[in-house]
This record gives sequence, C-alpha cells and structure tokens, in this order.
Amino acid sequence: MKIGNVSQTVLKRSILKTIHQTREEALFTPAIEETCQAVRVTEEACAVTTTALVTGNEKSIGVYGVAKVINDLATRCAEPVGVTVEIMLPPHAYESRLKAMMEHMEAICTQQSIQILSAHAQVSVALNQALVSVTGIGTAKSAELMQSNQAKADEDIVLIGCIGLEGMLRVLGEREEELRKRFVPAFIQQMKESAKELAAQDAIRIVQRHEGVSAMHQIGGGGILAALWEVAESAGIGLEAELSKMTIKQETIEVCEFYHMNPYQLTSTGAILVFTRGGEALVRDLQGSGIRASKLGVTTSKTERVIIGGTEKRFLDRPQPDELMTWWERQLKSERED
Repeated sequence: MKIGNVSQTVLKRSILKTIHQTREEALFTPAIEETCQAVRVTEEACAVTTTALVTGNEKSIGVYGVAKVINDLATRCAEPVGVTVEIMLPPHAYESRLKAMMEHMEAICTQQSIQILSAHAQVSVALNQALVSVTGIGTAKSAELMQSNQAKADEDIVLIGCIGLEGMLRVLGEREEELRKRFVPAFIQQMKESAKELAAQDAIRIVQRHEGVSAMHQIGGGGILAALWEVAESAGIGLEAELSKMTIKQETIEVCEFYHMNPYQLTSTGAILVFTRGGEALVRDLQGSGIRASKLGVTTSKTERVIIGGTEKRFLDRPQPDELMTWWERQLKSERED
C-alpha cells in the first residue's frame, strides 16, 4: 500500500465495515472524518477521547501530537483535561533524547493547563525513527457535542490559522541545518516562532460563543483539500472555496518550494475549518482578538465540490497522501541511494 493514511476506499472496506459491535453509551459512530470518540458517563455528561500518532527524529515531535489532540477535543466542544503518552524509540536513541521529548511535551501541556496523566516508553528494533502516540482526554456536555458531519448547506466556510504550518515546522525540525544554508537566521527564527500557533483553543472558544456554528474540523493529514472533502462527504453537501483565501505563511511557501511540496496537501495542526452562518462576523471577531481568520467560501446543497483559483475552477479530488509523508519517503529513498 501507499505511504501515509490508507485510502478512503481501503478504510471503508477493510476497517469500518469490520466494526459491528455497538454500545448505547457510545455517542459517535466510527467514520472517515471522525477523529474523536465520545462515551456517555451520566445523562448529561460524557468523556471524549482522541489519539494522534507522530513519527520522526526531532526531539519535539510529541508537541505536534499534544497540540493535535487538544484541538480535536476542542472542536467537539470538549474541555481537554489531560493526555497519555506512549513513546517507542529505535535502538540507537539515547536516554537524553527521551528526556528532551518529555520536556517538550510537558512544556506545551503546562501552557495549555492540561496534565500528562501517564507516560511510558520502550525501545524496538522494528523502528528507525521515534514514534509517539498521544491520547487526549476531555469532558463535555452531551447536548453540546459537535461533529464534522453536522455541517449544513448554505453556510460560510471560515478558516482559522494558517495551512501547512505543522508540515513546515516538522520539516524545519528535521532539516534545520540544510535550511540554514538557504535562509538567513532571522527567517529561520520566524519559522520557529510559528510553533506558538499550533494550539487553537483560544480561537475555538471564540467560535463556541457564536450562534449558527454547525461544525468544526481540524485540518490533518492530506491538508486543507482533504479536510474540505472529508467534511463535505460526511455531511452530504457541496462547497465552493477559493485558494486565494487560504491563509499561508511565506515561510511555509518557501519551504514547500524548496522541497517540492504542495502546501494544500500538507498536514496543518492548528488550522481549523468552521462551518457557520454569518461567517464575516466570526472573522471580524477572531481578527479583533489577533487571530488569523478568513472566509474561504460557502457550502451548497449540490454534490459538486469546487475549488476556485483565480479565473479557473476545478472539482475537488478525493484526499491524496499527505505531503509530509511523501517527503519522508523521498528523503529515505535518497539516503538509501547515497
């Protein structure tokens, strides 16, 4: 199979179709677009969980997993409480690397006022990179739960944050020495400072105060094009979105051009899609709080999913492999050839 997430066809055929057992306490049904699980604890309250899996060589990779689960929980209107961490290391890793990985995760958890509930680590001969699994746990009122498939036709599509940010930071973490030969130190520092935008809880809290919001969806693997497809497919709606409205940092553009990556198909933890009535008012509120936001387009009752680029229109394709995964594939192939 191809590198990265399995295709939606494979996911439906070999994973989702094999799941039959149900419990009445389970509030979410397994689905392509759904990253969280919700279980009723009392008549009014529920526990919500989600898991992120990240791999790589940089000591800060766990931060991306923590940020992702915090944001995913918040998009379901759950209050994040804590995370559990499982770390698997290759045999050549040192204890100092493990300690540094934990310190990075503890730092973001402290910033976001959540606790590391448990942490374990092991070494495996099956790995040549570190693998970190982060499970986020939160609480919510059952009546307030929100899912991506609740998006409706005739709503505005609002983007919070910048696309491709996570992917750019991941590449920087792996290839900083190489990038320093191309970019000046001040530009590299600007890239590093973007990491503070990975956690989107403040923005999501503003969204939750607005009436007319039907759904929120964090942009994950496959980038914004995959995220738009996932929401439209799950909700059974069409959409029209403009490429020019998709906020992207110049740093991300430069890194993508250097490594021949498509930023619209690049993993984007911290970037959130919101489906709502009165999108302009939401954008003004977010921007007034110093948060990047833009209206991308609208949802429709048609089946077409249209992306507009200048004077050209094209139909949105099914999600493609994430550009970070294909970049890794090229890097590993190049290293083997050398």
